[in-house]
Amino acid sequence: RMETDYSPMEMSNNMGFEEDSDYRDFDGADVKDMRLEAEAVVNDVLFAVSNMFVSKILPCAEDVAYINVETRERNKYCLELTEAGLRVVAYAFDQTDDSLQTPYHETVYSLLDSLSPAYREFFGNALLQRLEALKKDSQS
Repeated sequence: RMETDYSPMEMSNNMGFEEDSDYRDFDGADVKDMRLEAEAVVNDVLFAVSNMFVSKILPCAEDVAYINVETRERNKYCLELTEAGLRVVAYAFDQTDDSLQTPYHETVYSLLDSLSPAYREFFGNALLQRLEALKKDSQS
Protein backbone atom coordinates (compact mmCIF):
# COMPACT_ATOMS: atom_id res chain seq x y z
CA ARG A 1 0.00 0.00 0.00
CA MET A 2 1.32 3.43 -0.95
CA GLU A 3 1.65 6.20 1.55
CA THR A 4 -0.55 9.14 0.79
CA ASP A 5 0.65 12.65 1.33
CA TYR A 6 -0.12 16.02 -0.16
CA SER A 7 -0.02 15.82 -3.94
CA PRO A 8 0.50 18.75 -6.31
CA MET A 9 -1.85 16.93 -8.68
CA GLU A 10 -4.72 17.64 -6.25
CA MET A 11 -4.11 21.38 -6.69
CA SER A 12 -4.62 21.43 -10.42
CA ASN A 13 -7.95 19.61 -10.12
CA ASN A 14 -9.45 22.92 -8.93
CA MET A 15 -8.02 25.31 -11.48
CA GLY A 16 -11.36 26.47 -12.87
CA PHE A 17 -11.33 24.61 -16.19
CA GLU A 18 -14.69 22.96 -15.63
CA GLU A 19 -16.56 25.90 -17.16
CA ASP A 20 -14.46 25.81 -20.33
CA SER A 21 -15.94 23.30 -22.76
CA ASP A 22 -12.56 22.83 -24.49
CA TYR A 23 -11.42 20.93 -21.41
CA ARG A 24 -14.34 18.50 -21.38
CA ASP A 25 -14.71 15.28 -23.29
CA PHE A 26 -17.94 14.34 -25.07
CA ASP A 27 -19.76 13.04 -21.98
CA GLY A 28 -19.01 16.16 -19.95
CA ALA A 29 -16.37 14.64 -17.65
CA ASP A 30 -13.31 16.76 -16.94
CA VAL A 31 -10.31 15.90 -19.09
CA LYS A 32 -6.99 16.42 -17.39
CA ASP A 33 -4.10 17.88 -19.31
CA MET A 34 -1.05 16.03 -18.04
CA ARG A 35 1.25 18.87 -19.12
CA LEU A 36 -0.40 21.09 -16.48
CA GLU A 37 -0.07 18.29 -13.93
CA ALA A 38 3.60 17.84 -14.84
CA GLU A 39 4.32 21.57 -14.48
CA ALA A 40 2.74 21.51 -11.01
CA VAL A 41 4.90 18.52 -10.02
CA VAL A 42 8.06 20.27 -11.24
CA ASN A 43 7.24 23.54 -9.45
CA ASP A 44 6.61 21.68 -6.22
CA VAL A 45 9.99 19.95 -5.84
CA LEU A 46 12.39 21.88 -8.10
CA PHE A 47 14.08 23.41 -5.04
CA ALA A 48 15.19 19.97 -3.81
CA VAL A 49 16.76 18.58 -7.02
CA SER A 50 19.56 19.81 -9.33
CA ASN A 51 17.34 20.17 -12.39
CA MET A 52 13.78 19.26 -13.35
CA PHE A 53 11.61 20.18 -16.33
CA VAL A 54 8.80 18.87 -18.51
CA SER A 55 10.18 17.23 -21.65
CA LYS A 56 9.76 19.29 -24.81
CA ILE A 57 10.87 16.34 -26.98
CA LEU A 58 8.66 13.49 -25.78
CA PRO A 59 4.96 13.98 -26.57
CA CYS A 60 2.59 15.24 -23.87
CA ALA A 61 -1.05 14.21 -24.14
CA GLU A 62 -4.22 14.30 -22.07
CA ASP A 63 -3.18 11.06 -20.37
CA VAL A 64 0.65 11.21 -20.24
CA ALA A 65 3.52 13.66 -19.76
CA TYR A 66 7.25 13.17 -19.34
CA ILE A 67 9.44 14.92 -16.79
CA ASN A 68 13.25 15.03 -16.83
CA VAL A 69 14.91 15.15 -13.42
CA GLU A 70 18.52 15.34 -12.33
CA THR A 71 19.02 14.51 -8.68
CA ARG A 72 21.55 16.21 -6.42
CA GLU A 73 23.70 13.11 -6.92
CA ARG A 74 23.80 14.04 -10.66
CA ASN A 75 21.75 11.00 -11.73
CA LYS A 76 19.42 11.69 -14.66
CA TYR A 77 15.97 10.16 -15.09
CA CYS A 78 13.02 10.50 -17.41
CA LEU A 79 9.73 10.12 -15.52
CA GLU A 80 6.35 9.22 -16.95
CA LEU A 81 3.33 10.90 -15.36
CA THR A 82 -0.08 9.25 -15.86
CA GLU A 83 -3.27 8.75 -13.85
CA ALA A 84 -1.49 5.74 -12.28
CA GLY A 85 1.22 8.00 -10.86
CA LEU A 86 4.87 8.60 -11.65
CA ARG A 87 7.53 6.09 -12.65
CA VAL A 88 11.05 6.05 -14.08
CA VAL A 89 11.01 5.18 -17.81
CA ALA A 90 14.70 5.87 -18.60
CA TYR A 91 18.02 6.71 -17.00
CA ALA A 92 18.58 9.68 -19.33
CA PHE A 93 16.67 12.82 -20.34
CA ASP A 94 14.00 12.67 -23.06
CA GLN A 95 14.06 8.89 -23.48
CA THR A 96 11.86 5.90 -22.74
CA ASP A 97 13.01 2.32 -22.33
CA ASP A 98 10.17 -0.17 -22.85
CA SER A 99 12.17 -2.92 -21.15
CA LEU A 100 12.26 -0.95 -17.88
CA GLN A 101 9.58 -2.22 -15.50
CA THR A 102 9.68 0.27 -12.64
CA PRO A 103 6.92 0.68 -10.06
CA TYR A 104 4.48 3.59 -10.06
CA HIS A 105 4.63 6.07 -7.19
CA GLU A 106 1.54 7.91 -6.05
CA THR A 107 3.49 11.12 -5.44
CA VAL A 108 6.65 12.78 -6.71
CA TYR A 109 7.80 12.88 -3.07
CA SER A 110 7.83 9.10 -2.66
CA LEU A 111 9.47 8.64 -6.08
CA LEU A 112 12.30 11.08 -5.36
CA ASP A 113 12.63 9.73 -1.83
CA SER A 114 13.35 6.29 -3.31
CA LEU A 115 15.84 7.62 -5.91
CA SER A 116 17.81 10.26 -4.06
CA PRO A 117 19.11 10.27 -0.46
CA ALA A 118 20.24 13.88 -1.05
CA TYR A 119 16.67 14.85 -2.03
CA ARG A 120 15.39 13.26 1.18
CA GLU A 121 17.94 15.16 3.28
CA PHE A 122 17.39 18.47 1.46
CA PHE A 123 13.60 18.17 1.63
CA GLY A 124 13.75 17.25 5.34
CA ASN A 125 16.02 20.19 6.13
CA ALA A 126 13.74 22.59 4.24
CA LEU A 127 10.81 21.24 6.23
CA LEU A 128 12.67 21.72 9.53
CA GLN A 129 13.57 25.30 8.60
CA ARG A 130 9.96 26.02 7.75
CA LEU A 131 8.78 24.58 11.07
CA GLU A 132 11.39 26.63 12.96
CA ALA A 133 10.18 29.79 11.17
CA LEU A 134 6.55 28.98 12.04
CA LYS A 135 7.56 28.37 15.66
CA LYS A 136 9.30 31.76 15.81
CA ASP A 137 6.29 33.50 14.23
CA SER A 138 3.90 31.98 16.74
CA GLN A 139 6.12 33.03 19.66
CA SER A 140 6.39 36.69 18.61
